[in-house]
Amino acid sequence: MNPAAGMLLQQTLTALVLPPIGLVLACLAGGVLAWRGWRAGGAVVVLSALGLGLLSTPVAANLLMSSLEREVVEENAGVQAVTPGAIVILGAETVSSLNGIEVGPLTLERLRAGAALQRRTGLPLLVTGGRLSAGAPPLATLMNESLKTDFGVPVRWIEAEAADTRGNATGSIAILQQAGINSAYVVTHGWHLPRALAAFRRYGLEVVGAPVRIGRNPSMAWSDWLPRPDHLAESWFALREWAGRIVYALRD
Repeated sequence: MNPAAGMLLQQTLTALVLPPIGLVLACLAGGVLAWRGWRAGGAVVVLSALGLGLLSTPVAANLLMSSLEREVVEENAGVQAVTPGAIVILGAETVSSLNGIEVGPLTLERLRAGAALQRRTGLPLLVTGGRLSAGAPPLATLMNESLKTDFGVPVRWIEAEAADTRGNATGSIAILQQAGINSAYVVTHGWHLPRALAAFRRYGLEVVGAPVRIGRNPSMAWSDWLPRPDHLAESWFALREWAGRIVYALRD
């Protein structure tokens, strides 16, 4: 199976299992069971609906995100013994526009943070990300163009084959070690950083996390219990990340 087909399969399975589709399917299954006279079906419908509503609240989204991000905060609070020799920016997603395929909002946030870090440190940049769909350009190529055009920052290396976080790590490490570099900053969102750092360390690179947009803890005010679609998206990212960590733990 080629990387693009493998990524499509992974994205499809993820979409079917995780909310909101996973809970919608559970709700439909519960409705069918209730229609066939199974009392448990009604409970499944109610619990699925409540779960969907709860995951759409700032309270649930922020708690799920902070469960991942607290590891980054705790690590960065200690003394870093690593002196990075480069900056690695991990790609996230793309979007389709009138101008064609471009870097998506999450990728753009990472590029902005990486560009600021490069200006501060003067370290060389590596961008990593493969093709997200058949016929699309590698994400790393789009990231390189954005850094040059939008931020005026040069890119030293382009790793354009990675299909996932593990691929980001192995591909980037091969390039950096060939250049004689054995340590680097890793730029990605705070909720993704623990898994990313673990992957890089597993394959032999000393890394320092450079988290993008660490969120706040929920205040538990009444407004934090109001469901909103954007918070459902945050819950989805957090749940997908936990699922990815479980898969990596089992696989490795």
